[in-house]
Amino acid sequence: MSTPELGLPMVVPAPDLPARVRIYEVGARDGLQNEKATVPTEVKAEFVRRLADSGLTTIEATSFVHPKWVPQLADAEQLFPLVSDLGKSSGVHLPVLVPNERGLDRALALGARHVALFASATESFAKANLNRTVDESLAMFEPVVSRAKADKVHVRSYISMCFGDPWEGPVPIHQVVRVCKALMDMGCDELSLGDTIGVATPGHVQTLLAELNEEGVPTSALGVHFHDTYGQALANTLAALQHGVSTVDASAGGLGGCPYAKSATGNLATEDLVWMLQGLGIDTGVDLARLTATSVWMAERLGRPSPSRTVKALSHKE
Repeated sequence: MSTPELGLPMVVPAPDLPARVRIYEVGARDGLQNEKATVPTEVKAEFVRRLADSGLTTIEATSFVHPKWVPQLADAEQLFPLVSDLGKSSGVHLPVLVPNERGLDRALALGARHVALFASATESFAKANLNRTVDESLAMFEPVVSRAKADKVHVRSYISMCFGDPWEGPVPIHQVVRVCKALMDMGCDELSLGDTIGVATPGHVQTLLAELNEEGVPTSALGVHFHDTYGQALANTLAALQHGVSTVDASAGGLGGCPYAKSATGNLATEDLVWMLQGLGIDTGVDLARLTATSVWMAERLGRPSPSRTVKALSHKE
């Protein structure tokens, strides 16, 4: 008998936490882009559909980055039409990553209504990932945001290396705040604070959030994106929830890493996040059993077990 059938986790709410958390599912994009093998388009589409069937309402579908840089997602034009009906029939948001105006053109041509940019808080990562300085990358994003907003498209921006950088070490908080403010002033609807190499700790998370608030960036516009390199992702998520953050990025089965930061391990697993949130009495709208089955299904297609502890526990057979 699985633990949910026994009524576990036991629901014991904690004070001063959001009543509901929006899970921003990144497995189909951030997860699969880091796989050595290229997953067939039809399997990706089925993955997205299964994720939606589990109750996830925001599922990042793909990336319109040049195929040379992310060959695993070179099929964006073929994939997006296979899942775009979910936005109409089920109200599922299907954001896509766009690196520049060309990427925006490709996304808009297929009817995308939610796009995401990929900024950096450090010069080293901006150079490695975007081949630009931080300021040059911000200048590149300005017309993308302007055009998207003119077309009433929702714009999110990821900010990588908010807590530590594999080349530069600790990242000064004021440096992160400067980039975040520039993106908000540009017109971004929301920001995702990325712990790309997984070095954040709870006090660091809460201090950064407080500094952003002091500089005029509201908590309501912020999401968090943690990697579990040092086992801190759930602790850091709880610290963010205690501050009032109610959007958390996660990847089904714990898929993913970062092709430009070799020390980055998997994203926070969506199942591990849902288990914690259910125990806290926080609503997610996600059916944990269906989500776990989806991650087991995808792990079989990838030829390796899911790194998620919750997936392992719930799918264990005596």
